[in-house]
Amino acid sequence: MSTLQISLAIAGGAVLAAVVAYNTWTSRKNEPRKPEPEPEASDAAPEASSAGRVEPGLEDGFADTQPGHGTGSLGLPPLERKPGLDSLIDVIAPLTLEGLVSGDAALAALPHTRRAGSKPFAIEGLNEASQHWETPVPGQRYTAFQAGVQLANRTGALNEIEFSEFVMKTQAFADAVNAAPEFPDMLHEVARGRELDQFASDHDAQLSFSLRARHAAWSPGYVQQNAARQGFVPGAIPGRMVLPASAAGLPPLLGLSYDAQAAMAEDPEQSALREIALHLDVPQVLRAEHPFTRLREVAQALAESMDGAVTDQNGNLIPEQAMDTIGTDLEQLYDALDSRDLAAGSPQARRLFS
Repeated sequence: MSTLQISLAIAGGAVLAAVVAYNTWTSRKNEPRKPEPEPEASDAAPEASSAGRVEPGLEDGFADTQPGHGTGSLGLPPLERKPGLDSLIDVIAPLTLEGLVSGDAALAALPHTRRAGSKPFAIEGLNEASQHWETPVPGQRYTAFQAGVQLANRTGALNEIEFSEFVMKTQAFADAVNAAPEFPDMLHEVARGRELDQFASDHDAQLSFSLRARHAAWSPGYVQQNAARQGFVPGAIPGRMVLPASAAGLPPLLGLSYDAQAAMAEDPEQSALREIALHLDVPQVLRAEHPFTRLREVAQALAESMDGAVTDQNGNLIPEQAMDTIGTDLEQLYDALDSRDLAAGSPQARRLFS
């Protein structure tokens, strides 16, 4: 082999090696970022050891199954698991009894569904021993009952058809327990529902910020690890995490979501995410928790640690001045809800804005 051929072979090999090295570098550069190895198993991120956890939800009484979340530094009392009927947001029909009725008999007489149309429906009994209104319990005895249907929720105001369904279900229960119901005027209650629905529509707020990758995409594990460092825990739905409230029994402060298909992929670490969303359901969270301030802090911290940009849902960057304006508007919204006895995070607000 001549010197020229040897030189060409060497040059060709060098070029090939350079191409392979460049392709490898490019491939690694474009790979989704993966979670960093944890120093010890005991220090693993919460998502690695909490597969059985269930997020604090907006159903089932807002049960918070996360350990370590007591009354917290805010001194907030735990809220009841299931708020009772309230004349502020419910139509209530008293049921007069001729004698005592057992909880077992009342439970057997309850309708199969707890809704009238799209509105929650409930029956409560006045416990003979405690003198408190409650959902009927086996082994207890009741001196009176009351039935109620919610005046409005996020599906709209109570209408005449739903009111009629409420009357039929209540009458059927009354007949079964030998009670005499007293129904309010339908037109008055429907009008009250429309007025409450209008107020709720004017004072509802569900904020959502997007966090978009500036350069390399993220794997689901990378997102989970960084979110866990901000206090988020896995949710009950794939692609969802929540930031628990400081007190047991309260809804989560914030939600974080990303592509559920990526979360359920056979190899999630090969899935590329370029965007995640942060959510705040304002009426569901107590004002004392300062949830919008926490939202801003979390968004900024994740943007810095994940090399991302905080944007609106259209991809526009959100400047600090716009954040300040949103915060000011929210304070006015909180004041309006307080003035109507529907304080954000209260049982009444949680039911109305659901």
